[in-house]
Formats: sequence, C-alpha cells, structure tokens
Amino acid sequence: MSLDAATLSAIHSYITANQERMRGLLAELVKLPSDNPPGDCTPHAARAAELLEGLGFTVERHPVPADLVRANGMISCTNLIVRQTFSEGGPIVALNAHGDVVAPGDGWSVDPYAAVIKDGVMYGRGVAVSKSDFVTYGFALLALKASGAKLKGSIELHLTYDEEAGGAIGPQWILEQALSKPDYAFSAGFSYAVTTAHNGCLHLEVTVSGLSAHAARPDTGHDALEAANRILTALYAYRRGLGAYTSKVEGITSPSMVVGLIKGGTNTNVVPDKVSFRLDRRMIPEENPAEVEATIRETIAVAAAGLPGISVETRRIMLAKPFGAVPGVEKLIEILTRQASDVMGKPVGTEGIPLYTDARHYSAAGIKTVLYGAGPRNLLEANGHRADEKLVLSDLYKATEVVARTLAELMS
Repeated sequence: MSLDAATLSAIHSYITANQERMRGLLAELVKLPSDNPPGDCTPHAARAAELLEGLGFTVERHPVPADLVRANGMISCTNLIVRQTFSEGGPIVALNAHGDVVAPGDGWSVDPYAAVIKDGVMYGRGVAVSKSDFVTYGFALLALKASGAKLKGSIELHLTYDEEAGGAIGPQWILEQALSKPDYAFSAGFSYAVTTAHNGCLHLEVTVSGLSAHAARPDTGHDALEAANRILTALYAYRRGLGAYTSKVEGITSPSMVVGLIKGGTNTNVVPDKVSFRLDRRMIPEENPAEVEATIRETIAVAAAGLPGISVETRRIMLAKPFGAVPGVEKLIEILTRQASDVMGKPVGTEGIPLYTDARHYSAAGIKTVLYGAGPRNLLEANGHRADEKLVLSDLYKATEVVARTLAELMS
C-alpha cells in the first residue's frame, strides 16, 4: 500500500522545516562524552532524556542494576524508552540507537566533542555511530505525529548505552525484562543500503601458566611465553585456512581472526610464569558459533598438550552471534528499500556488513529487524571509530524522511 501524496508532502515539509532543530539536537548529543570504555554513560542518558523531553516526548528512564553494569565492564548505564501509540491493531516497531561511543583517539583535525560543522558536514565522536540516529528516529516519529497520518500500532525509541560492550545490558536487557515486545525493529545504520545481515564475533582470553625461575637457571622453571608462542603458532596456522570459507551475503567476505592483546612476564631476567592474550574471531552468517568456539579451544588444547609444567585456561569474554533474516522481515525490507530509493534518487538495495551490532539481540528474540539510519554510502566514508568521524547533514535529513515514510506505510 503506497502512501498518499498528502502524507508524503507533510513528512517532507516537517523535516525540511526542522533541519536546524535536528542539527542542534545532534550537536548537543556529541558535545557530552560517553566513551565506552570507561562506560560511565548515565550522565549522557540524563542529558539525552532532557533534550527529548524538550521536544515533547515522555521519556522512561531504566537504570541497569549496578552489579550487572560492573559485570559487563561498565561504570553506569541507563536505558531510555519513548513510546507513541497511534491506534490499536497495528505492529509495535522499535527504533534502537546507542549513545555510547569508542574513545576518540589521536589524529583529529577538530575537537572531537565540539560538533564542528564545515561545508554541511558535522564532525565529532559519535556523530555517525550512532548518536545521529537518536535524531533520525526521534524526528521521524515527530514527523509522523505532525503529518496527521492515520496509523495503527505503536512506535518505540530504544536508546541504549552498551553497544560497544556487547549490548547485553541494553537491547538484550530491555527484551529480557519484558519492557518491550516489538514486532519489528530498526537498528542504527550507517550507510545508504539496508543492512540485513552481519558477522558474529567471539572474544576469548587465553591464560598460559608455568613456573618462574632465574634467567641464569631457566631449566628450573617452565616458560609460559614459550608455551604461548607454540599456541599462537597453531592459531595463526588455523587463521590461514579461514580464507577458504566465503559468505553468500553481499558485503561479507570470509571469517577472520586477530590476536589483539597480549601481556605477561615479570622482568627481563625472569622466566615468565604467566602470559595471557585475547583473540577476536569474526564469524560469517553461515557459521555455527558453538562449532567455531569448540574448534579454537581444541586447537589451543592440542598445541599445549604434553608441555611439562604448563597449564592453559581459555575463557570466553564475549559471543555475539551473527545477525540474519527473521521470517516475515521481507515486507519491511521491500518497503524500506523502495522508500529509500525514492528519497535518495538512486537504487538502494540490501547488504551485509563484516561487523557486529545490537541488531542481533532483536533478531535472536524473533523480531523482524533491519539496520538503517543516517550515513554515507559506507561506514569508511563516515570515519566510524576513526579520527574525524563525520556525517553529511543532508544524509541525516534524507534518512529521517526514509524512516518516517517507511513507518507510515508499514503502519497504515
């Protein structure tokens, strides 16, 4: 069912008339840091709630229990929910964006928290990933309310703060606590395309323990670093074989693995008694996470077998399962790609991405989910997670119109 001209015109007119307010909201969200780690994100949630209330929304604040926050490596976390019911009988649609961001790092040409605008482009940490979609989703909802369209169902904004830590106390917690039971979900996006699949990710910490000894008598100890080297050699051999597996999803290539952190030893003149390292294993949608983890654990165990005085502990840090289609999502994808193509003035299709996002928590709960929001043609153009993260503001306005039009058609 296509939208009538009056609704399309009303949505476009509202967004066009409110571009300055949209820029202002995004700037205020960028100016307050919400780096994760360290993950002290409740102050940002409080500020975001105030800003949204200033737009006329009723904002629910849902603090996550402190012990659960600490268990997920954060200091504070409060989730925000906004609900708007139009009439009975339609779907509940959740729009999820995260307000926590990675630390800015070095190499910026501007202050990462100043929300500097140059030539129609805003720069700042989180401006694309994904504070922009607080604005996209909020103003899409405001545009629908202003349009007077006769809609059925409810729209909810789920604004969460732990995506960089895995999402367990954000979207997953909201769903587990039965604070929301949506039929559809939009998760924050960062490109023109509609994302319908993404990789999974497994983080493991491997601790190799031996026995320290004086460097003058290494024969009296058990060298944990030598053992770790043997394990790493086996893991890198395993990694070389991952290129043989390719995904059928456009935008996703092959599995990958990186050992990104290593520490150990006591001093230069001491045989190291403990070495630990962490690995990141990215899984394509076709892979089974349990089988991937079992294979890595076996590779480690075989490499360490028979080493005298050496023990190895492998601990799972995080498992993010791949995100893929839930039956029935085709209707949402068809509407969204058609509306995006119309607004963007060019064909917009679907793709997969080699990342992991909060979308997986919704699809794992059986919710028909896509990723879509403000962004350029791809994440690299936005400098996501890099210096000089940026967003072309016209892309923000267009994405907001796409989301509003899609919701209007889905709920009409």
